[in-house]
Amino acid sequence: MSDQAKDERAPEEIEANQTSGAKASGERAEGGVDGDYEALVRLLKENEELKDRALRAAAEMENLRRRTARDVHDARTYAVANFARDMLSVSDNLRRALEAIPAEAKTAGDAGFKALIEGVDLTERAMLAALERHGVKKLAPEGEKFDPNFHQAMFEVPNADVAAGTVVQVVQPGYSIGDRVLRPAMVGVAKGGPKAAAEAKVEPGPVNEQAEKDA
Repeated sequence: MSDQAKDERAPEEIEANQTSGAKASGERAEGGVDGDYEALVRLLKENEELKDRALRAAAEMENLRRRTARDVHDARTYAVANFARDMLSVSDNLRRALEAIPAEAKTAGDAGFKALIEGVDLTERAMLAALERHGVKKLAPEGEKFDPNFHQAMFEVPNADVAAGTVVQVVQPGYSIGDRVLRPAMVGVAKGGPKAAAEAKVEPGPVNEQAEKDA
């Protein structure tokens, strides 16, 4: 009897064991898929972080390259600024020496005196030419509109024939180097005349339909 009962129960137990085994295998498979998905998400996140770091590093390197190039350009352009500023006082003294000589003395002087005058004049011009080769430019703004960035107003000159704010006299020429003012020009500015003509208003042109679509 016991052997027969065992034989009768054996198929049910076998089926139950197979069912539980399949369920366990399914749970393991489902757990494996979830683990692979989490690993994939983690790898994608790490990849995005690495990509972001690489882009930031590339941007920082580009900014560093631009700053370095600008610093090198400024060093080359403005390295002689202090020296040039000191040389301007020498040039001013040479010009004052020439202007202090009366016109009669220039014409009536002997050959030696005229040669001295010519030598001083050539020295001044050579110095200014040397400064210009190194980027120093002379500012002689007579007849131009007064610009406080490059000019220093010393006095006003009543003049109804010239637009107000026009430079009518240069007391001392100015100098610039690159985009910077080495020394502003000392000037006299006209007043009492008509105001400078305002900039013409830009009339709107025809509507560009394609541009509006692109916008």
